[in-house]
Amino acid sequence: MNTSFVFLAEGFEEIEALSVVDILRRASMPVVTVSIGPSLEVKGAHGVTVVADTLFNEAQYASAQWLILPGGMPGATNLAAHQVLNEMLVEQNKRGGGVAAICASPAVVLGPLGLLSGRDAVCYPGMERLVSGVRWGVKPVAVDDNIVTGNGPSAASTFALTIVAQTLGREASLEVAEGMLIYPTA
Repeated sequence: MNTSFVFLAEGFEEIEALSVVDILRRASMPVVTVSIGPSLEVKGAHGVTVVADTLFNEAQYASAQWLILPGGMPGATNLAAHQVLNEMLVEQNKRGGGVAAICASPAVVLGPLGLLSGRDAVCYPGMERLVSGVRWGVKPVAVDDNIVTGNGPSAASTFALTIVAQTLGREASLEVAEGMLIYPTA
């Protein structure tokens, strides 16, 4: 299985980034946190500083399983301003690789790149107005082919478990969820 990458920019939403890393690692999926800034230390939207595994220019992305964008502000805006990351997201999508974004990032990063055009997606409520041509939904998580989107912090675990399900299958996702005492509702 190839490595997935979670990109951290100043002002990222901590629960969205760290829940994904935690859950993917529980599923034995290789995942690396990447600072898009000049330092491994990245301060989140709520003042939590995280030490990323690597700097952006030091990782190899050619065969990435997933490119994952947490939300948060100004984290999503900072991700959107990173030209090389944007080019990678477009290329990952072209080759059918996994792209996942949650909270503000679907509307602030993926939408302007055209990656959500004509697709089902969700984002933080109110951010939909930034991008037209998307079938915006109201569920916590949406899957459309190779793209997974989540609507915000409360969906972080579901978002991550969906990435696991898309990669390893529903049973693997349910096993991780059960180990975390997360049970599907009726």
